[in-house]
Amino acid sequence: MTVRSALRFPDLSLRWWPVFQRNLLVWRKLAVPSLIGNIAEPLMWLVAFGYGMGALVGQVQLEGRAVPYIVFLASGSICMSAMNAASFEALYSAFSRMHVQKTWDGIMNAPVSLDSVVLAEMLWAAFKSIFTVTAILVVMLALGISHSPKLLAAWPILLGAGVTFSCVALIFNALAKGYDFFTYYFTLFLTPMMFLSGVFFPRDQLPGALRQVSDWLPLTNAVELVRPLFIDEWPAQPLRHALVLAAYAVVSFWLALALTRRRFGQ
Repeated sequence: MTVRSALRFPDLSLRWWPVFQRNLLVWRKLAVPSLIGNIAEPLMWLVAFGYGMGALVGQVQLEGRAVPYIVFLASGSICMSAMNAASFEALYSAFSRMHVQKTWDGIMNAPVSLDSVVLAEMLWAAFKSIFTVTAILVVMLALGISHSPKLLAAWPILLGAGVTFSCVALIFNALAKGYDFFTYYFTLFLTPMMFLSGVFFPRDQLPGALRQVSDWLPLTNAVELVRPLFIDEWPAQPLRHALVLAAYAVVSFWLALALTRRRFGQ
């Protein structure tokens, strides 16, 4: 297959919807264990660091304003949760359906194109991420971390973050030969990004060069959009941050689609 053929314009249709429904029906059987597994870790981070370290740190300075550390951490960890939930679904679960269980091959025996299958997997991973962060956000509201009405605007932002990270993860899904391959993605990409994107501490503490790199990371831009909402403010540069996330999503989806086509010889 030529590079030009693999990079052709996506052939998308509404036939992604039955594939999405199929994933939803299967997941409903394991919804509760899945939800508990997805929200347990971020809530442990929140309790351990937010209340434990927060008692030592007290407040952090954010754009000249003192913000309780628990609020600072919660607004960053909710974006991190969207990233992790979308990435896990678009990697381990999608790889199982694609390579191990051969579910994709069975679906494509029906009149459903590979492009529609990849689109369905991307949207399904984004749905899983927004479902997870909604549950976490409800717990945060119950704990009284924030009651800002502007948090309603966080849902579409977090959904967009889920779409972006599911698109990026699908690139590695197309390249993977086995589950061990995903260790590179988490170790070399996601983990460093968590520490460079202002989730745990203000990015002002970073050296200048790392700060410039951090400005263009997708997680940074998601955090910059969501964090002001927790303190009842609007983001300072919403268009810039939204465009960065959109650019990552579009380019990553196109590349993931091209690599998946090459893998399937289409």
